[in-house]
Amino acid sequence: MQNTTIIDASAAGTWQLGDLTVNRMGFGAMRLTGTAAFDQGTPRDRETSIRVLRRAVELGVNHIDTASFYFSWLRSANELINSALNPYREDLVVVTKVGPGRGPDGTWYLATPEQLRGQVEENLRQLGRDHLDVVNLRRQPSMTSIAEHFGALAELREAGLIRHLGVSNVSTAHLAEAQAIAPVVCVQNKFHLDGGADDAVLRACGEQGIAFVPFYAIAGPRREGGVAAAPAEEQAVTAVAAAHGATPAQVRLAWTLQHGPHVLAIPGTGDPAHLAENVAAASLSLTPEDLTLLGTLA
Repeated sequence: MQNTTIIDASAAGTWQLGDLTVNRMGFGAMRLTGTAAFDQGTPRDRETSIRVLRRAVELGVNHIDTASFYFSWLRSANELINSALNPYREDLVVVTKVGPGRGPDGTWYLATPEQLRGQVEENLRQLGRDHLDVVNLRRQPSMTSIAEHFGALAELREAGLIRHLGVSNVSTAHLAEAQAIAPVVCVQNKFHLDGGADDAVLRACGEQGIAFVPFYAIAGPRREGGVAAAPAEEQAVTAVAAAHGATPAQVRLAWTLQHGPHVLAIPGTGDPAHLAENVAAASLSLTPEDLTLLGTLA
């Protein structure tokens, strides 16, 4: 395992989200709400989650990804962030997302364009902010066009509630549709070794200077759903990890970051030890041979 005592998030370099500079190694807040996503599993100890957030900032993380719909029956990611980090450091960028929503009972719904203001204001209240640094529109499969929803967010940006806009779960066509309405500073899409590399959007973001922010970078959807990875995948990742004295999770993060200087990582955890390991991956450099081997999986 890599030495995690002196490595911080700045080791992977920085990127711009509009006029905001962030370290490429960030933090995802979803797992702070429980041992599994959303309302499944046992809620984590609240003080441990707060300690993880504060430690992340101490380790140089200045990009935190969250959403008002990240809550379990006892924990809210936004409330934890507010409690742990407010008053916020000037260099800390909190990115949230809207589109999907959850009622108090956890029931999911897709917001109409008119409902997006309420979702933005909910994030503002929960985070204790007077504006949101970045808001991503999370596209749902039923949305063939994102123009109306993104246009509603662009109006909120003009009103001063939002500083910058992003999109999530989109194709290159959706990205072009959004860019025609207002500047896009980041794209959050599925991207991982487990057969989920979206190269077209990755390339488009690089060409346009847009941050590409993968989700499922460590786990992949199979592990996220509790299913083991394919044996060949595990063997390859384990072999590369052993060669570098690293963990498989660190290899997955390093593989992600080495796809371009515009690629950011937002691994999430509620465990302080895993947090330090994830951040330490910012300094892990894979060889061309490593990338060739791992590339056959993606």
